[in-house]
Amino acid sequence: MLDTWTLLIIDDCAADRKIYRRYLLKDPHQSYQILEADCAEDGLALCRKVRCDVILLDFCLPDMSGLELFDQMQQEIFKTSVPVIMLTGRGDEEIAVQVMKRGALDYLVKQNLTQDVLQLAVRNAIKQSCLQAQLLKTQERQRLIATTALRIRQSLNLEQILNTAVAEVQQLLKCDRVMVYQFYPDTDGKIVASSVESYSTVALCDRVGDWGLGTRDWGLRTEDKGTRRQGDRVLITREEFSQSPIPNHQSPIPYIYELGLCNCVSLKEQFNTKANLVVPINLSNNGNPTPKLWGLLIAHHNSGERHWQTDDAEMLNEVSVQLAIAIQQAELLAQTQAALAKEKQLNVFKSQIITTVSHEYRTPLTSILAAASTLVKHSQQLDESKQQRFLGIIEQKSRYMSKLVDNMLLVNQLELEKPKFQPISVDLLQFFSDLLEQERETVGDRHELIFKVTGNHHGFWGDRGLLQQIFINLMSNAIKYSPDGGSVEFHLIGKESEAIFYIQDSGIGIPMADRENLFQSFSRGSNVDTIPGTGLGLAIAKACVELHSGNITLSSEVGQGTKVTVSLPKICPTGQLSPSST
Repeated sequence: MLDTWTLLIIDDCAADRKIYRRYLLKDPHQSYQILEADCAEDGLALCRKVRCDVILLDFCLPDMSGLELFDQMQQEIFKTSVPVIMLTGRGDEEIAVQVMKRGALDYLVKQNLTQDVLQLAVRNAIKQSCLQAQLLKTQERQRLIATTALRIRQSLNLEQILNTAVAEVQQLLKCDRVMVYQFYPDTDGKIVASSVESYSTVALCDRVGDWGLGTRDWGLRTEDKGTRRQGDRVLITREEFSQSPIPNHQSPIPYIYELGLCNCVSLKEQFNTKANLVVPINLSNNGNPTPKLWGLLIAHHNSGERHWQTDDAEMLNEVSVQLAIAIQQAELLAQTQAALAKEKQLNVFKSQIITTVSHEYRTPLTSILAAASTLVKHSQQLDESKQQRFLGIIEQKSRYMSKLVDNMLLVNQLELEKPKFQPISVDLLQFFSDLLEQERETVGDRHELIFKVTGNHHGFWGDRGLLQQIFINLMSNAIKYSPDGGSVEFHLIGKESEAIFYIQDSGIGIPMADRENLFQSFSRGSNVDTIPGTGLGLAIAKACVELHSGNITLSSEVGQGTKVTVSLPKICPTGQLSPSST
């Protein structure tokens, strides 16, 4: 079916107008709707009412010349160029030059006019006008794309980038709403930016599943394509979507579904949209030829009938490319900032280690050197009991220094390497009984260690090394911060799905203001006075508890003591609850 073009003939000679009409209606290549005017005034009136594709204009008119009318039409009516073919009964070259300088597309002499000449001249005028309009449209589109890209790239804040993009795209396409949908590895994803912020926009389409799109398969509606019936449901993978090209045809796109542009059924139904346009946002994939599908750039229209053109799809696709570059730059910046923050944190941590080691080593090392020097110089004058006392000082301080080194290495490992959690079946009753016996051998007579057990403690899986670190550090703190002695209670409570234990002392307690940061490395209570310590015990215990996916809490009263409670899930290596707990 041929496109119909609107053509206006302005000529005061009715016979000539009849000839032009007959010639043009016989054109087998074009279809015309022909309007006529016999004077300049009527011609202007028709131009104001009807958008003409071509104008045949007689040079000599009764009320003004064709050149004067042409100038007036250019000033008053034509915001965009409309091809004008000037007609005259005289073959005057000077007139021809004036006409062409004014912007007329062609100049024909009536005496030489034939059917073929007129048909060809009008067809060429239409073709040239279409090419010029397409060029202007392309230039405008490129200008708008460049402006949009610049505004997108002016920020490295991802949220600002996305909000800028949807606002600019809505202006570019002159549609009702534009959204950016981001996919997530373990979930469907969600809308992360919308040009229209309203409850219905976000609430109804908060998840891609609401549109019939899933992480693995996207449900799409066909439009009677090929052997598929209208209304059939087809599936397309994320990978297929990301590799699909933009359609290369000039026909309108009533409902997008093919060639990478999908009609999301639920989206259309929920928003009562007349047409949706969707393109992928693909990121480069570390040299892999298959891009990584980050999300979707979605435009839709519901305030009237909208037939998307190929230009619309190409424009949206170009914006998605610019958006992908900006997203990658923002993500790279975020990664760099995170790496710098981590490096800064590590530098501070290393500095704290050096400061702590140099400070904590000085006192015990001085004691060791003094005891060793005394034994070397005066061993003959010292009785056996005094010699044993000095040897005991050396052993005690050496153990302290050894434990300090072990703690530093462990904290470094926990902070930097995140050791693997290696669970095995553990008999908690026997395990903690053995540890308490070892502790009783080293603790003085002033402290009494009490062990109480309740509930079902069987069926527990845990990392023995990490459990030992939790016990040693918590027990060590309870004894150390009870300088006046007293009882230290260890309670083991078995429940169906978790094991709970707590250590209760009656020591100096912890001031309220110090409790918030106590689980951080190198943090200590302000009331420790001269009690030695590095502030690593609780930090180590907390890290080991978290590797068990457990929880640790602390309660304390100054001068009354401290209670630290640990709860650990009874988890099998498969990640399921142990048989005894089900």
